Amino acid sequence: MIQAALFAALFAASASAELVRMEPSVNTFSSSKWLQESNKNQRKLEEKISMMFVLKHDKLAIKEFEKKLLDISTPRSPNYGKWMTKEQVVEAISPKAEAVDTVLQYLHNFGVNATKVNKYNDIIKVTMNVELAEKVLSTEFSKFRSVSERNVAIYRITKPYFLPEEIASHVSIVDDIMRFPTLKTPIMTYGAEDTAGSEFAACGADCNGFTTPAVLQSRYGFPTVSSATSGNSMSVAEFQFQYYDQKDLTAFSNACDVTVSVEDVQGGNNEKLCERGGCVESLLDIEYIDAIAHPIPLEVIYSGDYSLFDWVNTVMDSDSPPLVNSVSYGNDEIQQTSNEYMEECNTQFMKAGAMGISILFASGDQGVWGRTGASKTGTYNPDFPAGSPYITAVGGTNFQTKSEIGTESAWDCGGGGFSNEFDTPSWQADAVSAYFATASAAGVLPDAKLYNAGGRGYPDLAALGGQTNPYCVSHAGGSFSGVAGTSASCPVVAGIFASINNERLAAGKPSLGWLNPFIYANPQCFNDVNDGTMNNCYKGYSGFAALNGWDPATGMGTPIYSCLSAAAAAI
Repeated sequence: MIQAALFAALFAASASAELVRMEPSVNTFSSSKWLQESNKNQRKLEEKISMMFVLKHDKLAIKEFEKKLLDISTPRSPNYGKWMTKEQVVEAISPKAEAVDTVLQYLHNFGVNATKVNKYNDIIKVTMNVELAEKVLSTEFSKFRSVSERNVAIYRITKPYFLPEEIASHVSIVDDIMRFPTLKTPIMTYGAEDTAGSEFAACGADCNGFTTPAVLQSRYGFPTVSSATSGNSMSVAEFQFQYYDQKDLTAFSNACDVTVSVEDVQGGNNEKLCERGGCVESLLDIEYIDAIAHPIPLEVIYSGDYSLFDWVNTVMDSDSPPLVNSVSYGNDEIQQTSNEYMEECNTQFMKAGAMGISILFASGDQGVWGRTGASKTGTYNPDFPAGSPYITAVGGTNFQTKSEIGTESAWDCGGGGFSNEFDTPSWQADAVSAYFATASAAGVLPDAKLYNAGGRGYPDLAALGGQTNPYCVSHAGGSFSGVAGTSASCPVVAGIFASINNERLAAGKPSLGWLNPFIYANPQCFNDVNDGTMNNCYKGYSGFAALNGWDPATGMGTPIYSCLSAAAAAI
């Protein structure tokens, strides 16, 4: 422990330095979903918190890196699939060693020794007590408790945070201190239908009328994977007490005549919490990605808090990162997601793509209005990370005719729209331009004041996820219910691309990596969805219509496995 007098002197020196306000665009330090607790119930000296100092990257280096990523990810490029190594990524964009040393010394001056620098030298994870964190960041923390999950409490700042000018010149953001996670609640349906077609009854009477692995295989045409190619892998990300239990995986496997198993877990697991039905979200992810792609090794990456940086840092610091990663979580861009935060997340996603890693995010279950909600006088609220150009966003559909495998419509609650932070990327420009021309001619474009027409459009593609035929999921120790949402769509699409990777690796080819240029180069490989509108289920409110070609309701459409497989084999 540092001596009190020396500590006081160091702190005084730090406090006298010119301070810089970090993430100045954020001015909200509360959430209606989290209640601030009384200070008398808090023990700031004893309780520990973890945070991440995310270091700045050179802007010119990032631009060059972006060009390199686009080159090696574009199917027509002679450099397609020449993925970079960790060492090459570090050399290309990592901050200089002096920046890391300066920030570490600043922390050490406060007696903070519980530090870990990631393999790319751009994230420093630290742990300290709350009282000390207030001094390090010149701010105040308070404990907040979830309104819906009373056993979940977190520490967050209640006013802006600051760093000395010298430190701020190297640090872009400090994460896990300000953003409030959205505790995800699955959309559930209890009670199966009395009658339904054969594929809809493939998991037994308790799931009759629900979407099953057999329904998905019939619609999208993916094969049963016979064996996993060496080096192939996939993962699902889980947060906020979303664990899994073997009893439910076994029940699902037996009922649906598939094999579902988890190869590895990072972050731990607590099966007891699943006995009361609290693991529906994670069980949905695990049961469906593995029903499609087993025996490709499946890893569950768990974090107690919803922290994108903690998750992506875990993935990227792995000796063998999963090649396909499915994430069914997100927030709105305006929910304390500063420009710096989104741009730094974007850099992490770019790093993953450059190394041949695919990242897929669900596009959200609140339509164009997002989690913030609908307002006739406001604007649409695009999703993040779905609006990032360097992840693949997956939207949701329904069958046009209930319990009949065939043409799909846009799910009216599926997330989609245009980012307010990221511009329309080059690989998407033609598709977006065609959509605006078609929608304008049809007279179905929403008021231009509601969205950013120059933004990155999402989703990129879609899969079944709506409530017409919800997914059959085993939870609470073998009970079956219907679960809906793009949280179902995302692991399905991830499993399909993991299966295509399996074929490429078996043929001696590299993984597909960052998927978006490949997707937009092959529009013929998707079932075009040109029916329905996503408007957050609000009657009388506007939204984007699904039309011919790409649209911000269902992207390119839903996957045709045989075509995607052939297109991937050809490059």
